[in-house]
Amino acid sequence: MTTRIAIIRHGTTSWNKAGRLQGHSDIPLDEEGILQALRLGQRLMGEEWDLVYSSHLLRARQTAAIIAQELGIDTVEEDKRLGEAGGGLIEGTTEEDRVHKWGQEWKKLDLGMESNEAVVNRGLAFIREILTDNAGKNMLLVSHGSFIRQLLAALFPDMLPVPNMKNTSITRLQFINNSWHCELFNCISHLE
Repeated sequence: MTTRIAIIRHGTTSWNKAGRLQGHSDIPLDEEGILQALRLGQRLMGEEWDLVYSSHLLRARQTAAIIAQELGIDTVEEDKRLGEAGGGLIEGTTEEDRVHKWGQEWKKLDLGMESNEAVVNRGLAFIREILTDNAGKNMLLVSHGSFIRQLLAALFPDMLPVPNMKNTSITRLQFINNSWHCELFNCISHLE
């Protein structure tokens, strides 16, 4: 039995364009982000999708709602485990802000950021649950760049380092015979 999961990064926001770290900050899609989600939804229309899951954060929920509407799926299931990695004190800042405030070595400081281990643990717990509950189904997960990169690094250690995820990129995974396969990675052909 094959279970298909497509992981999607949310559309663009004003903070993406300003280079501000979003983390748990609840930033809406900008106009371009709404259009990106619409184009991805239209791209996916000819395919079979059973369920849509989304992070609880607004930018992901908006992206998921637009895609679900295009696919004729009535319900988007929200789950906090799909939320972005918490940025602590660096949320809302740019790289320049961080260097100015905390110095070049700011990444070594305890600024209240969620650990990679915590992000991966909640992501894998979510994946295990949906694989058990929805074996054989085709599911879309709408989440966030850092979360997706960390989850993929855990599922596909050979992929390291995982590059930055593009807004509304789609990464398709198959789970067959207790083994993961990546059939499409970070694809934004719907925007080209």
